[in-house]
Amino acid sequence: MEILQTAFMQRALIAAVLVGITAPAVGIYLVQRRQALMGDGIGHVAMTGVGLGFLLNTSPVWMATLISVVGAVTMELIRAYGKTRGDIALAMLFYGGMAGGVLLVNLSDTGSNANLSSYLFGSLSTVSDSDVTSICLLAAFVVLVTVGLRRQLFAVSQDEEFARVTGLPVRALNLLIAVTAAITVTVAMRAVGLLLVSALMVVPVAAAQQISRSFAVTFVLAVVIGTTVTLAGTVTSYYQDVPPGATIVLLAIGAFIALTALAAPLARRRARVAETASRECTLEVPGSRSAADEATV
Repeated sequence: MEILQTAFMQRALIAAVLVGITAPAVGIYLVQRRQALMGDGIGHVAMTGVGLGFLLNTSPVWMATLISVVGAVTMELIRAYGKTRGDIALAMLFYGGMAGGVLLVNLSDTGSNANLSSYLFGSLSTVSDSDVTSICLLAAFVVLVTVGLRRQLFAVSQDEEFARVTGLPVRALNLLIAVTAAITVTVAMRAVGLLLVSALMVVPVAAAQQISRSFAVTFVLAVVIGTTVTLAGTVTSYYQDVPPGATIVLLAIGAFIALTALAAPLARRRARVAETASRECTLEVPGSRSAADEATV
């Protein structure tokens, strides 16, 4: 295939697959915790890391990872201990992170509007070999945490009080979710951009929830949707010369709309099956009589 002949598209496709796996894998826990916009906030903070990377002539991906982790831990601590003014503190953190990133990029010798745009909105064509190595290592950590600790993370995301009663280290697990979300943002920023990464963490999960009620099935289906739309968006970007990040997000929203339309007839079918099973169970109970039998008596 033509698309596989160029080195930059090979790197882009690898990055797209890893992003498609990791973003929904973390997003399902954020959606469960009703923190769907946390990825957006981390993306704002990560801009400061990108700016520092340019200013210090180091890897923007690793610097963004460091700053994102610090920002995510701060967000979790504000959520846990912040009271009435917690939302204001979070807003200042988000806006300060974005403003600091823009300022640092412009102060750096290597920074430019083109470089900034590639991190804000994604640019798979600029993914380097070092970026792929970084993304692979970070993605491996994300998969290890989200799959290996899925039972504990689900328990904390579902009901913190119950998880605490059962003896789980709730605070540590909450911080782990925040750190994993921060790492996922830096994994995905080269593909969809810091301003759109939250959508890829949330929309595939929301789409999967339309036709699934099981956490395990939703997890797998969300990853399948995420991987499909990232690959499709990358290929579309190559052939149609459109922005990859925006294309991927729009395809994810399209999947959500399609599965939402499919969910209504599936729900009616499940209701009919449940009603039929209930009737059959009633008829099979020994000594039970139908209304017609009672009327005859």
